Amino acid sequence: MTRRVRQTRMMDPRSLRRRAGILGVLGTGLVLAMLAGCGSVVASSGAAGGPLATTTTPRQVGCASVNQATAVSIRREMHFMAPVGTNPISTATHQQAAQVRALFGQLCAAVTHPARTTLMHCPADRAIEFLGTFYDSSRVLATFTFTTSGCEWVSVTAAGKTMATMVYGPAAAAAPTLATDLAAILGSPKPGMK
Repeated sequence: MTRRVRQTRMMDPRSLRRRAGILGVLGTGLVLAMLAGCGSVVASSGAAGGPLATTTTPRQVGCASVNQATAVSIRREMHFMAPVGTNPISTATHQQAAQVRALFGQLCAAVTHPARTTLMHCPADRAIEFLGTFYDSSRVLATFTFTTSGCEWVSVTAAGKTMATMVYGPAAAAAPTLATDLAAILGSPKPGMK
């Protein structure tokens, strides 16, 4: 009877050295490549103030971008039966940067100082609201809704986040010229009346 011989693999010291040498070269090359990459990032960042240094303003959205706003598109909607011969929906785009930024700033001031939630009676609610979008050239900075009749209510949405408040108490104190700034852009004495 013959016994089966179990094969064993003998380790040749020369093959181990060859493998270690190849892995060592690859590892060293990888480390050098990573270090070279780090050096190029530091050099191009302009941290030393060399010729590559730039002073670009970060592009922001929402209330952080009030001073970047150059235009606003506003749509007026009435949610009741409009008189015959009138258009309950009107849309206009305004590009006077100073007025656009003033309105944007007032809207942001109101929503960042929200009024305390309470039960309120809102008489003469004719459901007139203004829906708008603020732009920096063609880039959208924020959208807003401003309801001017009955109890004033405002919301600002940017980057998927909405802030809203009724305009009384701290919100009204923080944005005292909100209705006036909207009227200046719309060219009417009081928002919602025309």
